[in-house]
Amino acid sequence: MGRVWAIKGSRKLLNAWAFYDWANSVYSLVIASAIFPIFYGALFRVAGVEKVAVFGGEIARAPLISYVTSAAFLFIAIITPLLSGIADYMGNKKVFMKFFCYLGGLSCIGLYWFSLHHIYLGLVCYFFGLVGFWVSFAINNSYLPDIAFKEQQDAVSARGFSMGYIGSVLLLLVNLAMVMKPGVFGIEGDAGEAAELTAMRYSFVSVGIWWILFSQYTFFHLPQGYKKEGEREHVVLNGFRELRLVWRQLGTEVRLKRYLLAFFVYSMAVQTVMLIATYFGEEEISWGSDGERTTGLIISILVIQLLAILGATFTARASTAFGNIRTLTVINMFWVAICIYAYFVVTPMDFYIAAACVGLVMGGIQALSRSTYSKFLPPTTDTASFFSFYDVAEKIGIVIGTFLYGAVAQFTGSMRNATIFLGLFFLLGVFLLRQVRKKAP
Repeated sequence: MGRVWAIKGSRKLLNAWAFYDWANSVYSLVIASAIFPIFYGALFRVAGVEKVAVFGGEIARAPLISYVTSAAFLFIAIITPLLSGIADYMGNKKVFMKFFCYLGGLSCIGLYWFSLHHIYLGLVCYFFGLVGFWVSFAINNSYLPDIAFKEQQDAVSARGFSMGYIGSVLLLLVNLAMVMKPGVFGIEGDAGEAAELTAMRYSFVSVGIWWILFSQYTFFHLPQGYKKEGEREHVVLNGFRELRLVWRQLGTEVRLKRYLLAFFVYSMAVQTVMLIATYFGEEEISWGSDGERTTGLIISILVIQLLAILGATFTARASTAFGNIRTLTVINMFWVAICIYAYFVVTPMDFYIAAACVGLVMGGIQALSRSTYSKFLPPTTDTASFFSFYDVAEKIGIVIGTFLYGAVAQFTGSMRNATIFLGLFFLLGVFLLRQVRKKAP
């Protein structure tokens, strides 16, 4: 007798879908936002160097990680349509979600061996950690219209982000204790390395184990996926064909097309801020001692995560009262103000205030963007292709955003100047969101 899957809209299925945020958000917090940026900067300071010979030239640490991030998202933007096409035609998108979940988790564990002496190995693990996180996350996003009815999608999307923030903060607190009091955990320095850095390496391992372990609940309950009817030829390229069909369909879906353009622009800035915020704080803020820097950066990340829970919940309620587009417009205006403020941030207290402001709008804009897109979709069971289009737009935006940020930082010698560019993207996002509300011609 075949497996009986939980029915669409059921609490069990909605909770299982949202629980993947609990499983994988530890990557975005501990690796992408908190511990790894601090660890990365500390490696350079301990070695007494600001640039490293890599890729045939000397590149400063901040632009280097920004360029690798751009390359990772370019790779993600290319392979997502390929996987979407195969998943649509074979009906097995959960298989791909598992693969990239495990790839990301194992890459996090591989970061334990990151060093300037083995820079390529470390960058490869960082690269595939990003790939594993974002591709599995994209596939999970594509399940949203499959598992929830339209009236449930704002709430369950916000629930997912909130669960992700809570779970990731719990693990970060454990990692913080390991870094601040490594002796309590029996952690000692290795080969002349400070015990704090060794503790950071162990935190990368903990992320990989957490991610793989807790994802099993989601995998147990999610359906395999819908098998698309029709021909099975040229399966590998069908994803790009599906993107072309989605693009053609957008010609008649004016509101959806306008929204996607707005999303492309402001998401470019949002994701860039999330990816570089800690690198900015690590390099541009006057912390004093290395210990104060580590403690201060982690506290600021905790502030962001805790306020993001409140922000995601408040945004979901605001969207119910005022509408999704109006709410997104106000949030983008708030982001403009944050970018202007960030240019003048110098002291730790300045950075804490900026972190609090970012936290209030970071979770809300992500959750509401995801559910707004889902609501605007035309009636279809081909959700993987539409969400593939959404994710490709997002990833290309991140490629552009992180590359421009790295280029501006490299050529001007300051990461501050790049914050103004991000503010302009948010301002353009406000204008484009206003177009979404206009009636179609």
